[in-house]
Amino acid sequence: MSPATFSSRVKRTCRVPFVISIVVMTVIILIVENNVNCEKIAAGGENMTTAELLLHPVRLRIVQALLGDRTATTAQLRTLLDDVSPATLYRQISTLVDAGVLEVVSERRVRGTVERTFRLVVERAEVNAEEAEAMSSDDHRRAFLVFTAQLLADFDAYLDSPGRRDLAEDVVGYRQAALDLTDDEALSLVTEMEQVLTRYLELGPGAGRRRRLLSRVIMPVGDIES
Repeated sequence: MSPATFSSRVKRTCRVPFVISIVVMTVIILIVENNVNCEKIAAGGENMTTAELLLHPVRLRIVQALLGDRTATTAQLRTLLDDVSPATLYRQISTLVDAGVLEVVSERRVRGTVERTFRLVVERAEVNAEEAEAMSSDDHRRAFLVFTAQLLADFDAYLDSPGRRDLAEDVVGYRQAALDLTDDEALSLVTEMEQVLTRYLELGPGAGRRRRLLSRVIMPVGDIES
């Protein structure tokens, strides 16, 4: 979600064709504390909260890799996250499975071991409006920090990728737009964007298609007093 990064500090625009200025994530992962029993914290023996579950950098990357109704084996995830040690990757996959965020969709024996294929349980990685409203300002700051940090990591990975072409050829860009909208107009904009995105999400993997990252940040900001 071809990084499209948005930051209050980014004032320059990378002008490339077909860049979507305001874009939407397939799944918006927010922090909220609930009673998900995913694993014990070694030091205190207490159940991890959803915040602790989803804001772990490796677990967040695993969730991101499976967005868009994708499935993957442990071996495929290990290839994709090749900077993560196998022991760490296996442990974090197990944590997500125990929490119900990942489910096993198939198993097969490979050289004497069982290879599992995983799918993301989207509803377990989402937070509803009521739960989001209950989050504190510090919760939101922490979530946004992880959100932006992951965008930066994805953008760095793209820039360092050996197959990278010119940004215009890869349809990569980051841009900010300031709009004067009522709350109803802003909601209408987001709804229309999600409708457009849904059509493209239904395409799925195919010949000539590349996995592209789209992200959304929308919020009211201060204005010049007249």
